[in-house]
Amino acid sequence: MSSSTFVGNPRRPRVIVFDVNETLSDMSTMPERFVDVGATSPLAGSWFGGLLRDGFALSAAGNAGKFADVGSRLLKAMLHGVQLNRPLDAAVEHIMDGFLRLDVHPDVADGVTALAEIGIRMITLSNGSVGVAEKLLDSAGLLSRFEMLLSVDAVGEWKPAAHAYEYALAQCDVDDPREAMLVAVHPWDIDGASRAGLATAWLNRDGGGYPDYFHAPDLEATSLVRLAQRFGSDVAS
Repeated sequence: MSSSTFVGNPRRPRVIVFDVNETLSDMSTMPERFVDVGATSPLAGSWFGGLLRDGFALSAAGNAGKFADVGSRLLKAMLHGVQLNRPLDAAVEHIMDGFLRLDVHPDVADGVTALAEIGIRMITLSNGSVGVAEKLLDSAGLLSRFEMLLSVDAVGEWKPAAHAYEYALAQCDVDDPREAMLVAVHPWDIDGASRAGLATAWLNRDGGGYPDYFHAPDLEATSLVRLAQRFGSDVAS
């Protein structure tokens, strides 16, 4: 797939459902938080991957936890025995606070603005809290562009469970799932939304490959600006 090719030629969506963590938020500063407390920067990637893994597992077992709670408790386990420069609880608090200090990716402001200007409704659906999404978008001056901010906390199941996407559709008053498009950087999110009937767009900023055991996205774009252009915006790249 290329950044300018539709797969199955999906129609322009009435609503775009955005993932938040890594799709809108730039998490490249999180490794610094680990270094701040005396841990090593690679631990950040291991921790976030483990957070998703354990969150998915708890959800599948019928005992979905809150994103921040799972993240904090996993951090305590992973930092146990590490030579930190502050008490363990303080280290965990410092790292988790990083989620409230994130910026959006460089393409997000122009892309979101362009999508809003061509009349596409936008919401967020996150495995994290509404508060984190609100802080992120408010800091970027983009909060007013979004019709609503949603969290799977209201459903009790993490994405990629079908109920999470169905909840978003119901909140948007969208009867036909193909009138909504999930936009995410995570192939597992694309797959879950596709299985729930939504159109999908994979945001592939780094030019990586897409795992072929997941449902393929309807559209691939290298940035939100490119996505807006595909739907008729004249925003410059």
